[in-house]
Amino acid sequence: MKDKRASGSGLHSLLRLLPYAKPYSWSFLLVLGLVIVFNATSVLQPWLVKIAIDRDIAAKNPNPHGLLVVSAVYVGMVILGVVANYVQLIVLQYTGQSIIRWIRLDLFKHIESQAMSFFDKNAIGRLVTNVSSDTETVNQFFTGFFLSLVRDGLSIVMIVIAMFELNGRIAAYCMLILPIIFAVSLVFRARLRAAYQTTRTRLSNIVAFLAENLAGIRIIQIFRQEKRQLDHFSKLNTSHRQANVSEYGISVLFNRVLELLGNVAVAAVVWIGGGAVLHRVILFGTLYAFISYIQRFFQPINSVTQQWNTLQSAMVAADRIGTVLNIVPAIQDAKQPVDASRLKEIAGKIDFSHVWFSYVADEPVLRDISFSVEPGEFVGFVGATGAGKSSVMSLLTRFYEPDEGVIALDGIDIKEIAQTDLHRLIGLVQQDVYLFSGSILDNIRLFRQEISRQDAVSAAKTVGAHEIIERMPHGYDTHIVAKGANLSMGERQLISFARIVALNPRVLILDEATASLDSQTEELVQTGLSAVAANRTTLVIAHRLSTIRHANRIFVLDRGQIVEQGSHDELVRLGGLYADLHVKSGIEYEKSQTGTP
Repeated sequence: MKDKRASGSGLHSLLRLLPYAKPYSWSFLLVLGLVIVFNATSVLQPWLVKIAIDRDIAAKNPNPHGLLVVSAVYVGMVILGVVANYVQLIVLQYTGQSIIRWIRLDLFKHIESQAMSFFDKNAIGRLVTNVSSDTETVNQFFTGFFLSLVRDGLSIVMIVIAMFELNGRIAAYCMLILPIIFAVSLVFRARLRAAYQTTRTRLSNIVAFLAENLAGIRIIQIFRQEKRQLDHFSKLNTSHRQANVSEYGISVLFNRVLELLGNVAVAAVVWIGGGAVLHRVILFGTLYAFISYIQRFFQPINSVTQQWNTLQSAMVAADRIGTVLNIVPAIQDAKQPVDASRLKEIAGKIDFSHVWFSYVADEPVLRDISFSVEPGEFVGFVGATGAGKSSVMSLLTRFYEPDEGVIALDGIDIKEIAQTDLHRLIGLVQQDVYLFSGSILDNIRLFRQEISRQDAVSAAKTVGAHEIIERMPHGYDTHIVAKGANLSMGERQLISFARIVALNPRVLILDEATASLDSQTEELVQTGLSAVAANRTTLVIAHRLSTIRHANRIFVLDRGQIVEQGSHDELVRLGGLYADLHVKSGIEYEKSQTGTP
């Protein structure tokens, strides 16, 4: 029962992808026409040889001229078949790749539309497999399996018709093999499906593990975990090898059983047909045609069964793709979002009203959070790790949705604002800066061509990055490798600040953005930060209290609740949690300056 559900699910997923093929209906019709031409030329070849043997070679009066004509027609059919086969393969491959292109684009777009909770639950490596490997496997369905189903299916029908035209009695004997083939296929079907599912799953585990390790290579090396990770990777590969060998073994056994049945059928035709020739019931040319047809009869059957591998693999891949496509984004725009023209008047007032939030059900991270930030205010958020600071910012940017409560921007519930518009209004700079492969200019304007070079340079000057960039080999055209690995942490952070200035949001969030900077670079950034924050509502999460010392207000979080709020001086005088953090921060700073361990 389990396999039937899995098979039905995989088939349903494949059928769901068929609308992608609809725009290419004419291409498939062309392929169908070319297949008919190719099959017709192939099926007629034994018939032509039969005519040549019975009429022109084995006749009482051999006919050289007739033999020449048959030979010429035979060669012509072969050439026509080759041309038809070549064109059909090219057209089908182009069509299949076009279909997969659209599937891959939609899958990528769908993944990009997901909320952060989706990426918390799905390994990046598996998603990469979905977009790359699984889509390519589905492509084999539209090219290999579809072609085999049409070409080999028509071939079987044409061969059966030709055999019954030659001799109905012998043809009827040949058809007795069909129930046996059907029974063998049913026996192997479930085992093949399970084998393909296991192989694909284990390959996905390898890709996911590889992606995770490459992302965390520095941690692996610094803690000398290479041997342990290699051992685990070896186990994953051994497991995949075993599944692959098992899958291949089942497939080979299936094909060899069909091959055996084909050879038995040929022997039966030779025995039955040979007796008919000896008793002069049929001519020798007819027997030759029968032998050729029975061999050709099993070729398409064997080809179809071999394509069973493709079908099974495509069903598994389509099921995995379908699983991703079926996930409805946890965060979606309202049916009638606020008009973008109305958002031009947004000043940047933020209101959290009785907000509750949890990443895991019944384990709240934020508990009844309420606060307001006036337009243009510079406010800070501090607290121990896990207090909920970053969660507040993630809710404001709608990376996650609150369990309860309302978050508003200038009195407008952010759920009523289209996510695209919301992310134009709110800019975010995180501690871990992500830069893309490309030039520094590209990364400042994030490939948005509407931002001119002059605007990008002006943004860099605002945050104090201009002189640093100008000292680089090619200035703003200096190429950055993935993640900005050829830049220092400070340089990456300054570029991210410039990126935000170029975006020009109404609200600016700095999520521990200066935590990884050295004191000299942080001092440089502070000047730029003041310029960035001017006339913007700015929310700062900081471990270094010096970053928010001059904030209008500071919110102190503890265990998901705001326990203190006020200016730096007010909170120090209060003598509470913030005062303790201030003392500890001063001690840490003194140690960093004196080199005390």
